[in-house]
Amino acid sequence: MSPLKSSNGENEYFARQEALKLRKLALKAQEEMAEDEKKKLKELHYMHCPKCGMKMQEIQVNSVSIDKCFTCGGLYFDAGELEKVSGREGTFFKSMGDVFEG
Repeated sequence: MSPLKSSNGENEYFARQEALKLRKLALKAQEEMAEDEKKKLKELHYMHCPKCGMKMQEIQVNSVSIDKCFTCGGLYFDAGELEKVSGREGTFFKSMGDVFEG
C-alpha cells in the first residue's frame, strides 16, 4: 500500500469525523434554540385563555385546581382533573361513557 493512498484514507476518515462532530453541534444548537423558543412561548401564553386570550386564574373545585377565565367563563382542565372533579376516577372516555349510558 502506498503512503499516498493511506494518507487519503486517513484524511477522508478525519473529514467524516469532523463532519459528524459539526452535525452534532448543529443539532444541539437547533435543540437549544427550540428550547428557548418553547420557553418564550410558554411565558407568552402560560395561563392565558385559549378562547379569548385573557389571563386565567386557578380555582379550587372538589380540592382540584382548575383554570378559569373570568372574562369569557371558560374552564380548562389538565390531564386527569375532570375525572377527579366529577368523582369518576379513570379515563375521560370511560367517564363520559358512564354518563351517557346511565
